[in-house]
Amino acid sequence: MTDQNKIPSDIVLSVDDLHLSYGSNPILKGVSMQLKRGEVVSLLGPSGSGKTTLLRAVAGLETPHAGTITIAERRVFNSNSGKDVPAEGRNLGLVFQSYALWPHRTVFDNVAYGLKLRKVAAGEIRERVNEALNNLGLGHLQERFPHQLSGGQQQRVAIARALVYNPPVILLDEPLSNLDAKLREEARAWLRELIMRLQLSALVVTHDQSEALAMSDRILLLNQGRIAQQGTPEEMYGDPQSLFVAEFMGSNNLIKGRVRESRGDAVCIDVGDWSLWGQRRGTVDSGSEANGLVRVAAVRQVDGPGDNRMRVRVITSMYLGDHWEYLFDGNGTRIRAHGNLPLAADSEHWIEIPAERLWVFA
Repeated sequence: MTDQNKIPSDIVLSVDDLHLSYGSNPILKGVSMQLKRGEVVSLLGPSGSGKTTLLRAVAGLETPHAGTITIAERRVFNSNSGKDVPAEGRNLGLVFQSYALWPHRTVFDNVAYGLKLRKVAAGEIRERVNEALNNLGLGHLQERFPHQLSGGQQQRVAIARALVYNPPVILLDEPLSNLDAKLREEARAWLRELIMRLQLSALVVTHDQSEALAMSDRILLLNQGRIAQQGTPEEMYGDPQSLFVAEFMGSNNLIKGRVRESRGDAVCIDVGDWSLWGQRRGTVDSGSEANGLVRVAAVRQVDGPGDNRMRVRVITSMYLGDHWEYLFDGNGTRIRAHGNLPLAADSEHWIEIPAERLWVFA
């Protein structure tokens, strides 16, 4: 294999030390990642973190300044040798946020268009388009035009168009963002099922952490052009390695305090009139200010005082359909929690923050 070191055969996409700037503004600052065959990896992060730029660089729509990109054991970008295969030569399936369907072409012709440009025989085009449309439940809509379809159906046409090439990797840029909230939940389930059933290798850009958790085998969380942490959804949610990752990956309470005592990995912080034990994350020095973080769902209502408990006052109760969310005040510390019944404003209650669920960061 030329122009590259040997990459394991189960790796269909490899990005190594990628740098990319817009003028004097660095966007990617040495990003490295791999995508395995049959794996779904989500690029997650706040606006400006570099996730869409990374996807576009892999697609050949942006040119990095340094690094390498390898797709299906074929190097398509190498800054040292000057190699840069154009987008149309990378054999990738692309699904854009806007879907980018031809409004004057039927569903069949939208999906078939790229094959016709590649001079594929008419019989093979018909067979491949039918297969792609049937896989997405669109076989009966072949003669309709985009304006005659729902948003969810248009999205499936865009995905069928990406799949018709049988690409080694499919790239999806915010694929569910144009759908309403209810349809998004349904769509992420069938999209995950489709990817698993067809054993696709997918790189997905999303800003929605719930979407990333639901769809992914692995998540890469970017921040300011670098990978802050990567891992399985369970690892990202349950074992964050920094305050940024912990805050981004859930619905949280941030509790500011001062470190009173440390016992190995256990740390006690003073929060107003209360003392709370938690789990150390990184270097946390006695006497220093600290940030405690606990998931909203981990806070429990209890009957009375005890370890890691606080007396709080209800500010408001909010009905969310399958549960209530409460906003409490504990002598200036605001804490949210979930429950099954409404609580009266200004009523007082005890809550417990389990020590094993409270992470303490510097």
